[in-house]
Amino acid sequence: MNDTHDHAVDSRRHFLKCMAWAGTGTLWLMHGGVLKAQPLTSGGGTSAADASFGFVQISDSHIGFHKAPNMDVAGTLRSSLGMIRAQPVQPDFVLHTGDLTHLSRPEEFDALSGIMQDARMGKVFYVPGEHDVIGDNGAEFFRRFGERQQAGGWYSFDHRGVHFVGLINVLNLKAGGLGSLGADQLAWLKKDLASLSPDTPLVVFAHMPLWPLYPDWGWGTDDSNEAVSYLRRFGSVSVLNGHIHQIQQKVEGSITFYTARSTAYPQPAPGTAPAPGPMKDIAPGDLHRYLGIRDVRHVQGSHALAVTEEVMS
Repeated sequence: MNDTHDHAVDSRRHFLKCMAWAGTGTLWLMHGGVLKAQPLTSGGGTSAADASFGFVQISDSHIGFHKAPNMDVAGTLRSSLGMIRAQPVQPDFVLHTGDLTHLSRPEEFDALSGIMQDARMGKVFYVPGEHDVIGDNGAEFFRRFGERQQAGGWYSFDHRGVHFVGLINVLNLKAGGLGSLGADQLAWLKKDLASLSPDTPLVVFAHMPLWPLYPDWGWGTDDSNEAVSYLRRFGSVSVLNGHIHQIQQKVEGSITFYTARSTAYPQPAPGTAPAPGPMKDIAPGDLHRYLGIRDVRHVQGSHALAVTEEVMS
């Protein structure tokens, strides 16, 4: 084995060792696609003061859901947004990675809009979840929350040297509920990235995982391999998803995949239950441990993203 290979193996062993910290206060530093983790209590790392900018990811608010284990998903969303407002350095924007609502009803979208406005979140970028496109193929979602850059709803933007790409993978679901990007979106993605330098940090976000996390439950995207092939030439790629309501991470070369907690309810770990769905047997006093937000800060020039998981207190 050469030194480079040994270093990669050691880094991945360290990553697996540190997985147990996720959710209890972890600072994730990404360098060239390899994560290094340390407890937030250890000091050092990339602080808010060091960051050139920061943003927050929230996901799976499921406004309209009213069952165990959470009878007040609007309240837990407000609590999550309150955590953002309490940050000593406010994020530049928020990413919501889908399932804003539970049943795509107009009153649910109305409630979500009101909560976000009341919290004074500023700019929020959205992509839909499968719960946001029920019955109308996403027409109501895109009318209210779409960026309108492309007819299909996908879009990209640049912010302080980082290129962000919002993908749609919840329309035309495949067998078993797998997500799908489709030929038109894949062709657009290839073109969108073509002119970028390999040194450009990328953040790609969508609702369903862009890696085969657990296909038996539909936790993946049928044609994600082609999309990922366009990302491999870049030195620092972070892929942010929702959908599975829990933290899972995977490192694949220079690409790190992250899935996010829900602000509404948790789901079981892959394969530990007959099917996915709300974990109903959580005591009300313990629910906050499973819900939260993700704070991401970028340091200009270092190509590093510091990813902090924060649970509700």
